Amino acid sequence: MKQNRSVSILFLAIVVFFSWGFANPQKDKTDFSERAKIALREVGNQLLLSNKDSVSLVLPILKIDDFKYQISFEKPLSFEPNTLVEIIKETFEKINFPKNYRVEVIEISSNEVGYSYQVNVEKEKTIIPCTGRFLPENKYKIEVKFLDVKSSSNNMWLFYIFIPLILGIFYRRFYLNKKPSETQEITSENGTHLGIFQFFPEQNKLVKKAIEINLSKKECEILSIFVANQNQIIKREELTKKVWEDNGVFVGRSLDTYISKLRKKLKADSSIKLKNIHGVGYKMEIKN
Repeated sequence: MKQNRSVSILFLAIVVFFSWGFANPQKDKTDFSERAKIALREVGNQLLLSNKDSVSLVLPILKIDDFKYQISFEKPLSFEPNTLVEIIKETFEKINFPKNYRVEVIEISSNEVGYSYQVNVEKEKTIIPCTGRFLPENKYKIEVKFLDVKSSSNNMWLFYIFIPLILGIFYRRFYLNKKPSETQEITSENGTHLGIFQFFPEQNKLVKKAIEINLSKKECEILSIFVANQNQIIKREELTKKVWEDNGVFVGRSLDTYISKLRKKLKADSSIKLKNIHGVGYKMEIKN
């Protein structure tokens, strides 16, 4: 249940983050478009005022592309290009608009570009030609293209950090912790408590705080006998008979060797002692 809940939370977090990431750029585009239309209408108004025209209209600002807009006028007008350059510059600076843009003044009757220029934060890329020559009175439309515009919420780089982080947490939570969980399940169901250890005779292992200590088959058989007869003396003959009978050749020192190995593996718990009862056998003492 806890694992399923954690998976659900992670999944929800990913969904919310992606929704936020994709929704905000669209919202920013809409906001940019509205601000652009206001700014360009002000440009048109100032250009008419420079012609001493406070009566005729600036026609509705048209959005031609994502970041390209058009200003057009009710009546013909004439102006010096430098006036247009300064009006656009001052207007954009007031509202902190993008500083990279291209402007084209187009004669409506011929659809030819009568004047154009480009502004860039890198001065060598800024081109403003022949600003001192007046454009003759005519009906014009002015197109402004914003260059290299980046959404203020363009946080795609966060995805490259956030997603691996989520996957890392998922991996650590559900994969690295998987083995200890399995060990705990085995411990509670099949293990026998032996001091600080858990003893699993069927799997030939000791487990100490989720650290497995592998046992040989003979070590496991001997330890099983001691576990079943804790704090009791077990005769040497009884041990050898139960462990080696019908299981191959028994060498006189084999039992002592295995007892020594078990002592080393159990030494982490001082409450467990494998004692040699001289002339009789062995005894596993466990202090409560």
